[in-house]
Amino acid sequence: MKHLPKHLRPRRRYLAVEVETWPGVDLARGPFQRELWYAAQNLYGDAGSADADLTVLGFDYADGVAETIVRARRGHVEDARAALACIDAVGGDPVGVRVRGVSGTVRACSERYLHGRAGISEERTVVFENDSRTAVVRDSLFDVRGSDGFTGATQLDFE
Repeated sequence: MKHLPKHLRPRRRYLAVEVETWPGVDLARGPFQRELWYAAQNLYGDAGSADADLTVLGFDYADGVAETIVRARRGHVEDARAALACIDAVGGDPVGVRVRGVSGTVRACSERYLHGRAGISEERTVVFENDSRTAVVRDSLFDVRGSDGFTGATQLDFE
């Protein structure tokens, strides 16, 4: 079967997406794709979500931060942004989703917007609420481990 000529192929846009969650959470492409489909379906219905054709391409996850590319049809970028904004948990674990940028090709999207923060973290011992605790540090953000999970903090919370 032959490929369609370039002028007949569907036009796509690619959104560089950052997904942040607590350290230690196991996040994968499949559950994130499922949540994206559910969010689009709840917002736009079956026909609207199928028309937007939202697909997660690749998924790079390390130390609480994931980077991925979401493919959408041209003209549905705002629909994709709205569906991504509706995602607040993946697999029962809370997440924060941020669109870093939009591009016309996968290569340009990856080169311009990805490979920024995933995997750059360290563990430190900090004093938080008058107690010595372990914290995962990314840039100036601290995820302090407590008895009931993690607490988000900044450098100002320790001064």
